[in-house]
Amino acid sequence: MSEPFNTWQNRFENLRSNKIFEGIVISIIVLSALVIGAKTYEETTRIEQWLLYLDIAVTIFFLIEILIRMAAERNLISFFKKGWNVFDFLIVTASLIPMDDSEMVLLARLLRIFRVLRLVSMIPELQMLLGALLKSIPRMGYVVLLMFIIFYIYAAIGSFLFHNVDEGLWGNIALAMLTLFQVATFESWATAVLYPTMEVYPYAWIYFLTFIFLNAFIFLNMMIGIVLDVMQKESAQMALDNGEGEEAELQALRNDVRGLKAQLDRMESALDQRGSSSTEQSAVNSSDAQHNAR
Repeated sequence: MSEPFNTWQNRFENLRSNKIFEGIVISIIVLSALVIGAKTYEETTRIEQWLLYLDIAVTIFFLIEILIRMAAERNLISFFKKGWNVFDFLIVTASLIPMDDSEMVLLARLLRIFRVLRLVSMIPELQMLLGALLKSIPRMGYVVLLMFIIFYIYAAIGSFLFHNVDEGLWGNIALAMLTLFQVATFESWATAVLYPTMEVYPYAWIYFLTFIFLNAFIFLNMMIGIVLDVMQKESAQMALDNGEGEEAELQALRNDVRGLKAQLDRMESALDQRGSSSTEQSAVNSSDAQHNAR
């Protein structure tokens, strides 16, 4: 590559990693979200034209920003190897859909809403949180399966015991599961479910309290524990990648120990070679001495 090209690329790379530039991008993303929210109020019809101009300006800024990030890469292919870069590119490209077309205006507005998600790609901590959430989903699947089993068992028991209390709540197992979901979310469960049931079955509180204890306390805390465990690992990995924290210090110590071990191995190998050479030389000298004696 030519020298002027490398110079401009270095400038774009410095601009991309500049904290002030990142702060401006984050501010524009927030401004874009506020513009989208402002358009939902009827009072803003008087300044609708100004909001349209502001939306166009934000779109142009995002386009320039994504072009700067692409120009800062040594290889354009490496830009698209990162998932967040692909996401940003798609969001910015979709924002270029014109707003004046009546058939595309709804799609354009929906796509502009997703520009708020660019905050995740700009803030590493949010990326870590989202990554931890996604990685914890497979482990939470087993907890969800166990919750479904408990829901099913309690729904079957409830439909057998309380179907004569309210057919709309306990008429079949599907309605019973919906009722238990209302109980699990504490949405008017006492007045709508518990008290009417206790008027017919005074000891029904045992059924509801055991169900709430299992779902609202045990299973919910299990899910929280899984997410926190994954978040802790992700945070440690991010600190390690950034060269911060205890994990980074331990990794540096491990690397130092490996380096010292490699040096000792080389020294030991050199000593072995020198020892074997000395032995061979001694054998040669001894052979020469015997030959001279003869």
